[in-house]
Amino acid sequence: MLKIKNYVMPTTIEEAYELNKKSSSRILGGCGWIKMTKNPIGTAIDLSALALDQIEEKEDCFVIGAMVSLRQLECHEGLNQMTQGAVRECVRHIVGVQFRNCATVGGSIFGRFGFSDVLTCFLALNTEVELYPSGKIPLSEFVCQPKNREILTHIIIKKEPCEMVYLSQRNSATDFPVLACAVAWKNGRMTACVGARPMRAKAVVDETQLIQDYANEKECEQFAEMVAKTLRFQSNMRASAEYREYIAKVLIKRACRIMAQRRNGR
Repeated sequence: MLKIKNYVMPTTIEEAYELNKKSSSRILGGCGWIKMTKNPIGTAIDLSALALDQIEEKEDCFVIGAMVSLRQLECHEGLNQMTQGAVRECVRHIVGVQFRNCATVGGSIFGRFGFSDVLTCFLALNTEVELYPSGKIPLSEFVCQPKNREILTHIIIKKEPCEMVYLSQRNSATDFPVLACAVAWKNGRMTACVGARPMRAKAVVDETQLIQDYANEKECEQFAEMVAKTLRFQSNMRASAEYREYIAKVLIKRACRIMAQRRNGR
């Protein structure tokens, strides 16, 4: 059972940062995951008063507050238009609407969980995170860093032309993914991000341009093989490493096929 000694709702990010310096302090997100922890929390810090619960669309980017709910992501027209519905697809299997109304984007990203659909999707895009007090860094760098006492305030997704597909394999509809896959075609190159391996998501870019045309099934198959060989897969209670590697190749090829069908108007 979750035990909290002190609950604080700071009115400034500076106050929140000072409170979070203590090792017994924890930042609260939607509490969907933290409620299952057994370690007592000395000071629970609620960021609800810091106006971090909005998605702001600017000329060149989307600025997503850390307290934005997964349901807000799911319903945001601008994000889903840019990603051809990939953002909606990456969250729609997460438990249910009630849960997605509580769970936050900041919790999904800062936790850097291996099973995170949101992290898998955002890594395939041109994404930065804004931390207090250090500032902005690419999401790809952030996921490799050890956890510290900084506070995630915003996620910034740059606007750029892209074709994108998000797919996942699950043993049941609302369970954690057995494997998650986001594939994006940007600037003439394909990027595949594979999560739930079951390690945290990692993106692989087609630097050698194996894919010249994503309608070419042979090129897509070569790219899928390259991604599967580049990444490492492990076994757990949900699936074996061999199964995950096989499914990764299937989902990447399927994503390329979906992109080709869209382009052909089918």
